Amino acid sequence: MLLRLAYLGVTNIFAMLRLLPTSDRAKNIEILTLRHQIMVLQRQLGEQRPRFDPNDRALLAALLHPLPREVLRGLRLLIRPDTVLRWHRDLVARRHAAVSRPKRPGRPRTVRSIRVLVLRLVRENPQWGYRRVHGELLVLGVKVAASTVWEILREAGIDPAPDRAASTWSDFLRSQAETLLACDFFETVTLTGARMYVLAVIEHASRQIRILGATAHPTAEWVTQAGRNLVMDLEDAGCRAKYLIRDRDRKFPTLFDVVLADAGIAVVRSGIRVPRMNAIMERWVQTCRRELLDRTLIWNQRHLLHVLHEFEDFYNAHRPHQGIADARPIRALPTPLADPDEISRIRVHRRDRLGGILHEYEHAA
Repeated sequence: MLLRLAYLGVTNIFAMLRLLPTSDRAKNIEILTLRHQIMVLQRQLGEQRPRFDPNDRALLAALLHPLPREVLRGLRLLIRPDTVLRWHRDLVARRHAAVSRPKRPGRPRTVRSIRVLVLRLVRENPQWGYRRVHGELLVLGVKVAASTVWEILREAGIDPAPDRAASTWSDFLRSQAETLLACDFFETVTLTGARMYVLAVIEHASRQIRILGATAHPTAEWVTQAGRNLVMDLEDAGCRAKYLIRDRDRKFPTLFDVVLADAGIAVVRSGIRVPRMNAIMERWVQTCRRELLDRTLIWNQRHLLHVLHEFEDFYNAHRPHQGIADARPIRALPTPLADPDEISRIRVHRRDRLGGILHEYEHAA
């Protein structure tokens, strides 16, 4: 114990003698350096090796660089003098690179009103991805690139494509889209536990949807009458369909195919367990569930039909569709806004449907 105390006394005497010829400036730098090292150690108690973040490195490099290498070797440092000099060289190199970097003009920044509108659409519709938002902007006449919408969401820390899975469309269907229809049954359950079956038809070319009906008992007579109603609707609309794709569900009676065949529409049945053969219809069923049925409490058959017809009108007249270049089935896109002053003064009004489940956006009067 005494020998250790004597050793510490002698070493401190020599340290004091070393400080006598040192200038006040060097002493102040050493005091600040030692204080900062103590702060770093206190901040990282329990760690085996102290870590210096970029701010610590910049401060120590600025304090110690004016001192000669001989003085640095005599200081009580947690790092080597060569490390301090290397930090200072890196700091100078980064500063020189920032000053000498040429400024490129690049693309002008997106108008603030558009950025605010994009963030509003995503905030009010959390399930929308950047492609869906881009389509809604085109409906409002705001022409921007889909990548711009993606960049705005990414800068705001929002996932540009939440829970979005890419859909695979059959190439051979595209060549016959003008003459193709697709239909399918899907199920939903009311609050009383009654199971309801909905029959819908979609046009491949325009993506226009038709709700043929909903029933708890899809008998052969009911399905056949739905087929007759479909034929009359197509004739009134002037639709020249030649083929109708359906699955092999036993709810479709033979008379249903006969009614369509008499109207010149051939029925094409999809393969067993091959939903991709009816991909467009299956995709619409998924959209209907995600945007409507999963967010609605259905009371009875009458309420279900009301909700479905509201969604049918929204889907056909307002909602943009990526499969047809973000157009709408029965309404063309408006002329894009070209005047920068008009874009900067854009004001959008929201119309709620079905109690706010569906949102439609249009220019405020």
